[in-house]
Amino acid sequence: MASAKKQGVKVRDMYWTLGDHDRVIILEAPDDETVTTALLHLGALGNVHTTTCRAFTAGQMDAILAKKNGG
Repeated sequence: MASAKKQGVKVRDMYWTLGDHDRVIILEAPDDETVTTALLHLGALGNVHTTTCRAFTAGQMDAILAKKNGG
């Protein structure tokens, strides 16, 4: 967690899960590149594998759909 914070990534929530993944971590970063850098750093440690899922708020999705529709 401290390493992520140094890289500009904030851990918002963490959930331990059952099934294909052991944990889901909700991160917040200024941009996708920042969080990708932090995840690459984490993965380089060799004992963690990551999978990402980019999520959007309702407002962000409205803006994306407006662009799609020419707005």
